[in-house]
Amino acid sequence: MSEAVRQVLPGGLAVPAPPTVTRQRTGPAAYPAGMDVADDGARLAADLAARLAELTFADLDQQQVTGQLVDAAVAWARGHGWRAYRRAASVVPLPPPLQHRQSVLDVACARPDAPPVVIEVDHTDRKRTVEKLLAEARAGRVAIWIRWGTGRFAIPPAPVHLVTLEVVRRPGARFSRSPAADPPPPPRHSGTAAVAGEAPPLPLP
Repeated sequence: MSEAVRQVLPGGLAVPAPPTVTRQRTGPAAYPAGMDVADDGARLAADLAARLAELTFADLDQQQVTGQLVDAAVAWARGHGWRAYRRAASVVPLPPPLQHRQSVLDVACARPDAPPVVIEVDHTDRKRTVEKLLAEARAGRVAIWIRWGTGRFAIPPAPVHLVTLEVVRRPGARFSRSPAADPPPPPRHSGTAAVAGEAPPLPLP
């Protein structure tokens, strides 16, 4: 037995020393050195935009297109090895008279070594979505807004990151899309720069 792992009692009797307990870091995930939330969000938005640019569909209605984008966002998160949840609880309550209940997010991604990512998907420019994502960003999450349509997408305030997907409108309120050869980068902010179903609230970073 080495001197480092024993104690010597009076009389020369050697006994094992108590084990050294190494406590693992607990609490919210932190960014690696040299990375901040703006860098992380911009990188993730660009990566997700590239993934969505590969989508192809034809003659889908509005609900079906939104569903396709939610599915693609979940697959993107799982491809990175993250846990992905649909309809995860938001930090924002529902408006009255349901203010005792929480709003939900289209997709929420739990990452082991970084703050969570939350994603909303919309066809229209919804003020409540912007408010929800801003609240999520204030809570320390990376907030991404997927907007799809025929173009002219309003840019949300920072730090919400916008990912757009242009589609072609067909007669009968149907939409189609063929992937572009070179998808454009996600728009910049104005000013300064794996389980489906219900999920518990994500841990705050």
